[in-house]
Amino acid sequence: MGKSTYYVSVQARTINTQRGDAAYEFEIEAGDEELVQLRELFDSMDEFDQAGYWRAHLPYLEYHNDAENDGYDYYLKEVYNRLSEWGTEETKRHIATMDVNSM
Repeated sequence: MGKSTYYVSVQARTINTQRGDAAYEFEIEAGDEELVQLRELFDSMDEFDQAGYWRAHLPYLEYHNDAENDGYDYYLKEVYNRLSEWGTEETKRHIATMDVNSM
């Protein structure tokens, strides 16, 4: 099957087929396999986000010594790398200005 246009919100972790369905930050061209990969990355972000919520209640753990935050950051970078790979030219330009790999 060919590729279709999708509208992606990293903040909301949504992937929509219609531009007006919800707010979005990025437009991509993706096939079924890419959508599965992106959904898995969002799911991994959710898992680390939930774990980080519970960790946040332990004030003696610092952010920079926290595996949950490291995991979340890793998957966030992976999401942006994939969006840059599959994105429209405008999406690619925007993500390039974000300097994601230095995060």
